[in-house]
Amino acid sequence: MEISLLSTLAFGFILGIKHAIEPDHVIAVSTIASRSKKLWRSSLAGVFWGIGHTATLFIVGLVLILMNGEIPDKWAMSLEFLVGIMLVYLGITSILSFKNIHTHEHEHDGELHKHFHSHKYDSEHEHKHQHKDVFYMKSMLVGLVHGLAGSAAMTLLTMSTVKSVWEGAVYILVFGVGTVVGMLLFTTVIGIPFVISAKKIKINKALTQITGVISTAFGFYYMYNLGITEELFKLWIQ
Repeated sequence: MEISLLSTLAFGFILGIKHAIEPDHVIAVSTIASRSKKLWRSSLAGVFWGIGHTATLFIVGLVLILMNGEIPDKWAMSLEFLVGIMLVYLGITSILSFKNIHTHEHEHDGELHKHFHSHKYDSEHEHKHQHKDVFYMKSMLVGLVHGLAGSAAMTLLTMSTVKSVWEGAVYILVFGVGTVVGMLLFTTVIGIPFVISAKKIKINKALTQITGVISTAFGFYYMYNLGITEELFKLWIQ
């Protein structure tokens, strides 16, 4: 490889890390990481997000490069609007995630004891197995949506940076590796307070619901900004 191409790929990797910690990415993955009680699972959530994000960018980006085309503004903004809807959904599900937790009180040796219990699953083994599958698939799906929404900008960036289709493919993959690394580091850090508070139900619940409120509020702001400020709604009715 030429030195210029290597420097371009290195730049793409750094951009990928930077891209991973954009506000909408951070908030979305935080709502997922907040549901984990183990740090390694929180970290893996970031990895699966990065895989989903890279897969969409690579497929859509490569198709557009080969066709030498661009996504129309109306469609590009509509895909971004989908991110706002997703943030609201993730936020609301985080807020409601503790609705099946109940408090049981009993006295023992004259002292009042409280226990927290969930009636959602009859089988703990079944719960863990299903939760892991849903957890990772949810992370990947969130990454896919973000990748789809960012495909237009990624294609323009790639076409202005590289000289051939194969260089474009490599560039997008390297950019994707950067997003995986960036999100892996971020979800590991953001997962720490949730893991530490895992056995302290009230604190964990408060942190999770605060994350949900932030995601919901940002999602509505995101949609308002696109629909009203950037006039996406006008484009829809034209």
